[in-house]
Amino acid sequence: MLDENVRAKIVEDLLGVYRDRRPMGLISKAYPGIEVEDAYRIQEAFIVRRVAAGARIKGYKVGLTSKPMQDMAGSSEPDFSAMTDDLFIPEATPTPLSRFFDPMVEIEIAFVMKETLTGPGVLPADVVRATDFVLPAIEIVDFRIARAPGLNIIDTVADLAACGAAVLGANPRRLDAIDVRRVKGDIVRNGVVEQSGEASAVLGNPVTAVAWLANKLSAFGVSFRPGDVVLTGSFVRAIPVKAGDEILCRFDQGLGDVATSFV
Repeated sequence: MLDENVRAKIVEDLLGVYRDRRPMGLISKAYPGIEVEDAYRIQEAFIVRRVAAGARIKGYKVGLTSKPMQDMAGSSEPDFSAMTDDLFIPEATPTPLSRFFDPMVEIEIAFVMKETLTGPGVLPADVVRATDFVLPAIEIVDFRIARAPGLNIIDTVADLAACGAAVLGANPRRLDAIDVRRVKGDIVRNGVVEQSGEASAVLGNPVTAVAWLANKLSAFGVSFRPGDVVLTGSFVRAIPVKAGDEILCRFDQGLGDVATSFV
């Protein structure tokens, strides 16, 4: 474990990335004694600073929900991050690419909670009862800690689980109206289908991802609150984007489409 003062320095370095517009190197290499718990404490302190500056926590994201992504990050489980309100972009709004550092897009299903949900011991059935509706979503993955050989879960966790922003669609569906495991979706870039997949690739069922996160957050004394948005993880490989790209994520079972663009 790192000394608290060392963790505070890393938080300052991450804040400096936004100020200087220059990504930082791998903290897993710069601090050999760092552990995953350190990374979560760094993330937590970073979010506290954002909230102190006027942001508010609007939800959470789950990442590394597929075995190949876990293997890449050297992890045996997913990771997560809180998401502040400034990380949510209105649908179909052209977004300056300069807002990001190394952006990629993923297709996801977002859960919106109607009840408080507190771990430990949360089961998928509890998630179903506590969910108001689900929405189609695009996650914009981004890296303040620059991608480089050796990047692992410590780097991604400290870096808000590599979350840059999210775009939510406006076509809600209740869980009892769809088979959320079997939702199929495509990422369409500039009119060309780039990736296709099924939501069952997310831990077998996106509901499982929400239950996992509710239980994980309990160790930090955090519960889901009514209105919280939970991004459950991508069910296809992320694709890089550049200025001029038009992105459409297309879902079946009545979830519809969600779109964004980069300028």
